[in-house]
Amino acid sequence: MRNRNLYFTILLIFLSIVAGGCITEENENIESADQTAGTDNKLSNSETDTIYQFSIIDALLEGVYDGEVSCAQLKEKGDFGLGTFDNLDGEMLELDGIIYQVKADGQAYEVEDSVTSPFAAITFFETDIEDTVDEQMDSQQLAEHIETLLPSQNIMYAVKVTGKFDYMKTRSVAAQEQPYPRLVEVTKDQSVFEFNDTEGTIVGYWMPEYVEGMNVPGYHLHFITQDRTAGGHILDYTISSGTVEIDSTDKFYLELPTNDNYLSKGLSQDTEGELEEAEK
Repeated sequence: MRNRNLYFTILLIFLSIVAGGCITEENENIESADQTAGTDNKLSNSETDTIYQFSIIDALLEGVYDGEVSCAQLKEKGDFGLGTFDNLDGEMLELDGIIYQVKADGQAYEVEDSVTSPFAAITFFETDIEDTVDEQMDSQQLAEHIETLLPSQNIMYAVKVTGKFDYMKTRSVAAQEQPYPRLVEVTKDQSVFEFNDTEGTIVGYWMPEYVEGMNVPGYHLHFITQDRTAGGHILDYTISSGTVEIDSTDKFYLELPTNDNYLSKGLSQDTEGELEEAEK
Protein backbone atom coordinates (compact mmCIF):
# COMPACT_ATOMS: atom_id res chain seq x y z
CA MET A 1 0.00 0.00 0.00
CA ARG A 2 2.83 2.35 0.87
CA ASN A 3 4.51 1.60 -2.48
CA ARG A 4 1.24 2.33 -4.28
CA ASN A 5 0.90 5.72 -2.54
CA LEU A 6 4.51 6.53 -3.43
CA TYR A 7 3.80 5.60 -7.04
CA PHE A 8 0.79 7.93 -7.24
CA THR A 9 2.76 10.73 -5.60
CA ILE A 10 5.54 10.44 -8.18
CA LEU A 11 2.97 10.26 -10.99
CA LEU A 12 1.22 13.43 -9.80
CA ILE A 13 4.53 15.31 -9.57
CA PHE A 14 5.44 14.20 -13.09
CA LEU A 15 2.07 15.27 -14.52
CA SER A 16 2.34 18.65 -12.79
CA ILE A 17 5.75 19.26 -14.35
CA VAL A 18 4.51 18.27 -17.82
CA ALA A 19 1.37 20.40 -17.52
CA GLY A 20 3.34 23.38 -16.27
CA GLY A 21 5.75 23.08 -19.17
CA CYS A 22 2.90 22.96 -21.67
CA ILE A 23 1.26 26.04 -20.15
CA THR A 24 4.56 27.93 -20.14
CA GLU A 25 5.21 26.99 -23.77
CA GLU A 26 1.67 27.99 -24.73
CA ASN A 27 2.04 31.36 -22.99
CA GLU A 28 5.37 31.93 -24.70
CA ASN A 29 3.80 31.10 -28.05
CA ILE A 30 0.92 33.50 -27.40
CA GLU A 31 3.33 36.24 -26.34
CA SER A 32 5.48 35.60 -29.40
CA ALA A 33 2.42 35.75 -31.66
CA ASP A 34 1.32 39.02 -30.06
CA GLN A 35 4.75 40.52 -30.57
CA THR A 36 4.81 39.37 -34.19
CA ALA A 37 1.36 40.79 -34.84
CA GLY A 38 2.43 44.08 -33.33
CA THR A 39 5.45 44.20 -35.61
CA ASP A 40 3.36 43.40 -38.69
CA ASN A 41 1.01 46.28 -37.94
CA LYS A 42 3.80 48.82 -37.93
CA LEU A 43 5.43 50.29 -41.03
CA SER A 44 9.16 49.92 -40.37
CA ASN A 45 12.15 51.08 -42.37
CA SER A 46 12.62 47.52 -43.61
CA GLU A 47 9.36 47.79 -45.58
CA THR A 48 11.07 49.37 -48.56
CA ASP A 49 8.43 48.13 -50.99
CA THR A 50 5.63 49.99 -49.22
CA ILE A 51 3.99 53.26 -50.21
CA TYR A 52 2.79 55.10 -47.13
CA GLN A 53 -0.04 57.50 -47.87
CA PHE A 54 -1.70 59.99 -45.58
CA SER A 55 -5.30 60.86 -46.51
CA ILE A 56 -6.92 60.36 -49.91
CA ILE A 57 -6.99 62.47 -53.05
CA ASP A 58 -10.78 62.86 -52.91
CA ALA A 59 -10.44 64.58 -49.53
CA LEU A 60 -7.98 67.03 -51.07
CA LEU A 61 -10.38 67.67 -53.94
CA GLU A 62 -13.09 68.42 -51.36
CA GLY A 63 -10.94 71.03 -49.60
CA VAL A 64 -9.50 69.07 -46.67
CA TYR A 65 -6.30 71.09 -46.33
CA ASP A 66 -5.60 70.95 -42.59
CA GLY A 67 -2.15 69.48 -41.96
CA GLU A 68 -2.11 66.53 -39.59
CA VAL A 69 1.01 64.44 -40.26
CA SER A 70 4.40 66.10 -39.66
CA CYS A 71 7.33 66.07 -42.05
CA ALA A 72 9.32 64.29 -39.34
CA GLN A 73 6.77 61.48 -39.41
CA LEU A 74 6.83 61.37 -43.20
CA LYS A 75 10.61 60.98 -43.21
CA GLU A 76 10.20 57.90 -41.04
CA LYS A 77 8.03 56.39 -43.78
CA GLY A 78 10.39 57.03 -46.68
CA ASP A 79 12.96 59.15 -48.47
CA PHE A 80 11.02 59.81 -51.68
CA GLY A 81 7.59 61.10 -52.55
CA LEU A 82 5.19 63.98 -52.99
CA GLY A 83 2.22 65.74 -51.45
CA THR A 84 1.26 69.17 -50.19
CA PHE A 85 1.34 71.22 -46.99
CA ASP A 86 -0.94 72.63 -44.32
CA ASN A 87 -3.51 75.02 -45.85
CA LEU A 88 -2.46 73.72 -49.30
CA ASP A 89 0.62 75.94 -49.09
CA GLY A 90 2.55 74.81 -52.16
CA GLU A 91 3.74 71.53 -53.63
CA MET A 92 5.69 68.90 -51.67
CA LEU A 93 8.55 66.86 -53.03
CA GLU A 94 10.84 64.53 -51.09
CA LEU A 95 14.12 63.49 -52.68
CA ASP A 96 17.03 61.72 -50.96
CA GLY A 97 15.30 62.13 -47.61
CA ILE A 98 14.94 65.92 -47.87
CA ILE A 99 11.45 67.43 -48.09
CA TYR A 100 11.08 70.53 -50.25
CA GLN A 101 8.22 73.00 -50.45
CA VAL A 102 7.66 74.71 -53.79
CA LYS A 103 5.63 77.78 -52.91
CA ALA A 104 3.50 80.01 -55.12
CA ASP A 105 6.64 81.95 -56.09
CA GLY A 106 8.03 78.83 -57.76
CA GLN A 107 10.99 78.60 -55.40
CA ALA A 108 11.86 75.41 -53.52
CA TYR A 109 12.57 75.56 -49.80
CA GLU A 110 13.70 72.90 -47.35
CA VAL A 111 11.07 72.57 -44.64
CA GLU A 112 11.29 72.07 -40.90
CA ASP A 113 10.31 68.71 -39.45
CA SER A 114 7.44 70.32 -37.56
CA VAL A 115 5.65 71.44 -40.75
CA THR A 116 2.51 69.38 -41.38
CA SER A 117 0.76 67.92 -44.41
CA PRO A 118 -2.87 67.08 -45.26
CA PHE A 119 -1.87 64.67 -48.05
CA ALA A 120 1.34 62.84 -48.93
CA ALA A 121 2.55 59.61 -50.54
CA ILE A 122 6.01 58.48 -49.40
CA THR A 123 8.25 55.44 -49.95
CA PHE A 124 11.83 54.27 -49.54
CA PHE A 125 13.04 54.40 -53.15
CA GLU A 126 15.03 51.43 -54.43
CA THR A 127 15.65 51.07 -58.15
CA ASP A 128 14.16 47.88 -59.61
CA ILE A 129 14.12 48.97 -63.27
CA GLU A 130 16.47 51.40 -64.99
CA ASP A 131 16.45 52.76 -68.52
CA THR A 132 18.27 55.46 -70.47
CA VAL A 133 16.65 58.25 -72.45
CA ASP A 134 18.92 59.17 -75.35
CA GLU A 135 16.50 60.97 -77.66
CA GLN A 136 14.09 63.84 -77.33
CA MET A 137 10.64 62.89 -76.02
CA ASP A 138 7.66 64.95 -75.00
CA SER A 139 5.75 64.12 -71.83
CA GLN A 140 3.28 61.83 -73.60
CA GLN A 141 6.01 59.90 -75.40
CA LEU A 142 8.04 59.34 -72.24
CA ALA A 143 4.92 58.36 -70.31
CA GLU A 144 4.11 55.71 -72.91
CA HIS A 145 7.71 54.51 -72.95
CA ILE A 146 7.81 54.13 -69.17
CA GLU A 147 4.62 52.08 -69.27
CA THR A 148 6.32 49.59 -71.61
CA LEU A 149 8.89 49.02 -68.86
CA LEU A 150 6.32 48.15 -66.20
CA PRO A 151 6.05 44.39 -65.61
CA SER A 152 2.39 44.68 -64.56
CA GLN A 153 -0.39 47.26 -64.70
CA ASN A 154 -1.79 45.97 -61.42
CA ILE A 155 0.75 47.20 -58.87
CA MET A 156 2.12 50.62 -57.94
CA TYR A 157 5.39 52.22 -58.99
CA ALA A 158 7.53 55.06 -57.73
CA VAL A 159 9.07 56.85 -60.72
CA LYS A 160 12.21 58.98 -60.81
CA VAL A 161 13.57 60.64 -63.97
CA THR A 162 16.84 62.53 -63.76
CA GLY A 163 17.95 64.39 -66.85
CA LYS A 164 18.14 67.37 -69.15
CA PHE A 165 14.88 68.98 -70.15
CA ASP A 166 14.43 71.24 -73.16
CA TYR A 167 11.22 72.42 -71.56
CA MET A 168 9.51 72.02 -68.20
CA LYS A 169 6.18 73.52 -67.16
CA THR A 170 5.10 73.36 -63.52
CA ARG A 171 2.62 74.94 -61.16
CA SER A 172 2.08 75.68 -57.49
CA VAL A 173 -0.67 77.25 -55.42
CA ALA A 174 -0.81 79.70 -52.55
CA ALA A 175 -1.92 78.87 -49.01
CA GLN A 176 -5.68 78.88 -48.54
CA GLU A 177 -7.87 80.24 -45.77
CA GLN A 178 -11.00 78.75 -44.26
CA PRO A 179 -13.62 78.14 -45.40
CA TYR A 180 -11.46 76.21 -47.85
CA PRO A 181 -12.49 76.24 -51.53
CA ARG A 182 -12.48 73.01 -53.53
CA LEU A 183 -9.17 72.14 -55.18
CA VAL A 184 -10.53 72.70 -58.67
CA GLU A 185 -11.33 76.29 -57.69
CA VAL A 186 -7.87 76.83 -56.18
CA THR A 187 -6.07 75.67 -59.32
CA LYS A 188 -7.90 78.25 -61.42
CA ASP A 189 -5.59 80.78 -59.76
CA GLN A 190 -2.46 78.61 -59.80
CA SER A 191 0.97 80.06 -60.49
CA VAL A 192 2.58 78.55 -63.59
CA PHE A 193 6.34 78.36 -64.20
CA GLU A 194 8.26 77.53 -67.37
CA PHE A 195 11.86 76.37 -67.56
CA ASN A 196 13.97 76.11 -70.71
CA ASP A 197 17.15 74.04 -71.06
CA THR A 198 17.10 72.97 -67.44
CA GLU A 199 18.35 69.95 -65.53
CA GLY A 200 16.58 68.30 -62.66
CA THR A 201 14.59 65.38 -61.32
CA ILE A 202 11.02 64.20 -61.75
CA VAL A 203 9.61 62.58 -58.61
CA GLY A 204 6.30 60.77 -58.53
CA TYR A 205 4.18 57.69 -59.03
CA TRP A 206 2.38 55.60 -61.59
CA MET A 207 -0.72 53.96 -60.13
CA PRO A 208 -3.41 51.61 -61.49
CA GLU A 209 -6.95 52.72 -62.30
CA TYR A 210 -8.33 51.04 -59.18
CA VAL A 211 -6.79 53.71 -56.92
CA GLU A 212 -9.33 56.27 -58.14
CA GLY A 213 -10.61 58.17 -55.15
CA MET A 214 -7.54 57.30 -53.06
CA ASN A 215 -4.79 58.63 -55.30
CA VAL A 216 -4.24 59.72 -58.89
CA PRO A 217 -4.59 56.91 -61.46
CA GLY A 218 -1.71 56.97 -63.94
CA TYR A 219 1.03 59.53 -63.36
CA HIS A 220 1.31 62.09 -60.58
CA LEU A 221 4.65 63.88 -60.95
CA HIS A 222 6.51 66.77 -59.34
CA PHE A 223 9.79 68.38 -60.45
CA ILE A 224 12.79 70.00 -58.82
CA THR A 225 15.77 71.59 -60.54
CA GLN A 226 19.26 70.13 -60.19
CA ASP A 227 20.28 72.88 -57.77
CA ARG A 228 17.02 72.24 -55.88
CA THR A 229 15.89 75.85 -55.92
CA ALA A 230 12.72 75.64 -58.04
CA GLY A 231 10.10 73.22 -59.31
CA GLY A 232 6.46 72.32 -58.78
CA HIS A 233 3.65 70.04 -59.91
CA ILE A 234 4.36 68.99 -63.50
CA LEU A 235 2.00 70.14 -66.24
CA ASP A 236 4.15 69.39 -69.30
CA TYR A 237 7.76 68.78 -70.34
CA THR A 238 10.15 67.74 -73.08
CA ILE A 239 13.21 65.68 -72.15
CA SER A 240 16.37 65.48 -74.26
CA SER A 241 18.35 62.91 -72.25
CA GLY A 242 18.29 61.26 -68.88
CA THR A 243 17.81 58.20 -66.72
CA VAL A 244 14.51 56.59 -65.76
CA GLU A 245 14.40 54.66 -62.48
CA ILE A 246 11.37 52.67 -61.36
CA ASP A 247 10.67 51.17 -57.95
CA SER A 248 8.07 48.38 -58.07
CA THR A 249 5.84 48.48 -55.00
CA ASP A 250 3.47 45.74 -53.84
CA LYS A 251 2.42 47.13 -50.45
CA PHE A 252 0.22 50.15 -49.73
CA TYR A 253 -0.36 51.60 -46.25
CA LEU A 254 -3.11 54.18 -45.87
CA GLU A 255 -3.58 56.41 -42.82
CA LEU A 256 -6.69 58.60 -42.68
CA PRO A 257 -7.10 62.02 -41.05
CA THR A 258 -9.12 62.40 -37.87
CA ASN A 259 -9.84 66.14 -38.00
CA ASP A 260 -13.42 67.43 -38.10
CA ASN A 261 -13.08 68.81 -41.62
CA TYR A 262 -12.28 65.35 -42.99
CA LEU A 263 -14.79 63.46 -40.86
CA SER A 264 -17.67 65.73 -41.87
CA LYS A 265 -17.06 65.68 -45.64
CA GLY A 266 -19.24 63.75 -48.06
CA LEU A 267 -16.69 61.75 -50.04
CA SER A 268 -19.05 59.56 -52.04
CA GLN A 269 -19.55 61.79 -55.08
CA ASP A 270 -17.77 61.28 -58.41
CA THR A 271 -14.77 63.61 -58.58
CA GLU A 272 -13.02 62.15 -61.64
CA GLY A 273 -13.73 65.22 -63.77
CA GLU A 274 -12.49 67.58 -61.05
CA LEU A 275 -9.32 65.53 -60.57
CA GLU A 276 -8.49 65.71 -64.26
CA GLU A 277 -9.07 69.46 -64.29
CA ALA A 278 -7.07 70.05 -61.10
CA GLU A 279 -4.12 67.99 -62.32
CA LYS A 280 -3.73 69.95 -65.57
